[in-house]
Amino acid sequence: MSDSGKILQIPENPPSFFNRSLTMSSSSSTTVQQNNNNKPNNNNSFNRTSSFKKLITSVVEPKVKKLKNIFLEAIKTTSSSYSNEEAEKSIGPRLAGTEDRIVVYLTSLRGVRRTYEDCYAVRMIFGGFRVWVDERDVSMDSAYRKELQTLLKRKPSLPQVFIRGNYVGGADVIKQLFETGQLAQTLKDFRVREAVGFVCESCADMRFVPCWNCSGSRKVFDEDQGSLSRCLECNENGLIRCPRCSSSSVNV
Repeated sequence: MSDSGKILQIPENPPSFFNRSLTMSSSSSTTVQQNNNNKPNNNNSFNRTSSFKKLITSVVEPKVKKLKNIFLEAIKTTSSSYSNEEAEKSIGPRLAGTEDRIVVYLTSLRGVRRTYEDCYAVRMIFGGFRVWVDERDVSMDSAYRKELQTLLKRKPSLPQVFIRGNYVGGADVIKQLFETGQLAQTLKDFRVREAVGFVCESCADMRFVPCWNCSGSRKVFDEDQGSLSRCLECNENGLIRCPRCSSSSVNV
């Protein structure tokens, strides 16, 4: 009973459940405040967004519009030049002064079998329609070959056909137009020969005859100079176009 004389001392502010709750509440409020401090400032983010939009509007968009205009101009220039080239290709070369006739550049030589057969086939197709054809034999007159090369700007194959001054094409094109019936529609306005199977009595359909001025020798006597000179009426072969069948105005 030695401890009976001691007095139990009670602290003035004893810990209680309520004090613990207050401590927890104060600590949680401190944590919330720290979290709020760690969050980014909404005003700062808004300022960054607005500045970025200003940068796009003032710098990026003008450059994009400028590049777009340059690109569109390049497309227009390219398309216009391309359309002009395609138009020239589709129209093709024109043979001036032949708007009232059919012109066929061909050869009567049989040096190349395929070429001769194509020329013969085209002649027969037009002969079937009984229309007059201005046949220009490049083997008889080299001027026709040079003329054709100048028109097509290349060394062409034979035959080559022009109708009313417009370039049509070679043997394959004429055969295709003939088979589809388009050639008949194109030739319906041309004058038709009255005689069927007509063969020229002057040149036998060769379209050339010997020169009447020099008899095909290509030389004539110049009385003023007292010497021979080059005949100016014929070509390099001493030939001239047949006057009977070389004109569409001749009634055959």
